[in-house]
Amino acid sequence: MPQTQDVVELILQDHRRMEDLFRLMRSVEADRAAALKEFADLLVAHAQAEEAKVYPALKRYKSIDDEEVEHGEHEHDEGNEALLALLEVEEVGSDEWDSKLEELVEAVTHHADEEERTILNGARENVAMERREELGAAFLEERERQLKADCGSIDNVRRIVKA
Repeated sequence: MPQTQDVVELILQDHRRMEDLFRLMRSVEADRAAALKEFADLLVAHAQAEEAKVYPALKRYKSIDDEEVEHGEHEHDEGNEALLALLEVEEVGSDEWDSKLEELVEAVTHHADEEERTILNGARENVAMERREELGAAFLEERERQLKADCGSIDNVRRIVKA
């Protein structure tokens, strides 16, 4: 269980875990398929929780740019499409798999970097800690609900991408 309820810190923790999973998915010594499964679940649960609980609340703050929040949602779509492309590759570790993995890394890393610089810094500077903790609790609850629903399954990712 996370030590903090601050939504900014919780999101950052997820971003760091995704980076760890990228390293595992690139490593020939790691269980790459297991790392992909954990990554798929985390990416989808994280994005769904942000869009359901965090982004709508942050749009209410004048100092947080609505366009950045909407751009973040668009980047979630790109990440989901890249995730689906990787999940659909038949052979883990094949050249195609490595290529699709790099496309996924690029999409997610770009989004996380932008989100950290714009949305999360804005939230840290302009949203009171009490409110960030309320958002953190809502984020964790939705994230957990998504994880229990096997949100990273290929069928669910296909459904999300088509929506």
